[in-house]
Amino acid sequence: MAVGMSRPGRTHAAAVRAIDDAASTNPVIGGDPATGLDPDDLPDGLVVADESGRVICFNRAAVRITATPRAAALGRSVEHALPFEDLKGRRWWDLTDPYGGLATRVGQPERNLLLPGGREVLVSARYVRDTPTGPVRRLVVSLRGTEARRRTERSHAELIAIVAHELRSPLTSVKGFTATLLAKWERFTDDQKRLMLETVDADANRVNRLIAELLDISRIDSGRLELRRQPVDVSAAVERHVQALTANGQAPDRFLVRTRQPLPDLWADPDKVDQVLGNLLENAVRHGEGTVTIEVAPASAPGKSDEIGTAVTVSDEGPGIPEESMGRVFTRFWRGSKRGGTGLGLYIVKGIVEAHGGTITVDRGPGGGAEFRFILPVSAPAYLA
Repeated sequence: MAVGMSRPGRTHAAAVRAIDDAASTNPVIGGDPATGLDPDDLPDGLVVADESGRVICFNRAAVRITATPRAAALGRSVEHALPFEDLKGRRWWDLTDPYGGLATRVGQPERNLLLPGGREVLVSARYVRDTPTGPVRRLVVSLRGTEARRRTERSHAELIAIVAHELRSPLTSVKGFTATLLAKWERFTDDQKRLMLETVDADANRVNRLIAELLDISRIDSGRLELRRQPVDVSAAVERHVQALTANGQAPDRFLVRTRQPLPDLWADPDKVDQVLGNLLENAVRHGEGTVTIEVAPASAPGKSDEIGTAVTVSDEGPGIPEESMGRVFTRFWRGSKRGGTGLGLYIVKGIVEAHGGTITVDRGPGGGAEFRFILPVSAPAYLA
């Protein structure tokens, strides 16, 4: 029987009463007695229609997503309970025809459909048959709201806008200086040429860093961040970063490094550890004040009280991070009170630390500023165990 056709002699109210009476005995409607799972416990919308296309299950999430009362859906034909149209205005049930279409079809992949009033819903369907080519015994429809997808789309749009903005400035500088040098090379002194070329070099490095950040985000989001583990001396790595900062003009007495020995042997990706340390120290120098304290010490590995890992704490004496912002520090585009940069650094830092099996936290330091602390497990290769 095709969707939209009603059973002879059965009114909508009678169908609803029959469904309510059967709910306690039908596991599809009233829940699975083995697991105690009720359709209303599901986070996504669930709509089930019987062999005639009548809705016999319409869970609480379906009510929320479609803004359709349960009583208005139960017992009605599924095409009237869910009058979906595609983005071109075509009636979706006419296009898919689950009950009268090809007998080899098993369902419909998820797609974006519209309800009257323009409400968007992500819909997928499954055709349940007793035999591979038999008639449809149950039509199971899954519904999801589009809020999460919209948030992802907004996040991607914001990322594109920020990247475009961050790229425009160095590329404009590179283009301007190179065009000037090519057009008027003879008019500049050697010192002037060197200054312009150094500026071009610095801007090119800035573009390279931004591209590296984008690649890291892509790998972190897709779970494809590769680690090349080898022995890492974290204490020596901290000293290298401090020396680089002092060589670039920071006062040597601004940094206080404390190392508690003995440190466990650490197997990690040295380049990724350098990236984490560089980002945290740069943040402390740029956004903090006073002395920047870096402490390296043994600590319990995350989730393994019997295993020792390495903890690194970076704290400053600046204004710190407001309490209301603590939960957003490691999210994309968080930049604190000062503008500038992409706001992606700490998001990448968290991804790198977690890819190593570690944890990272932020709190208020002893001097009132921000305190970042990450712990990396030993992660020794199996052949050394």
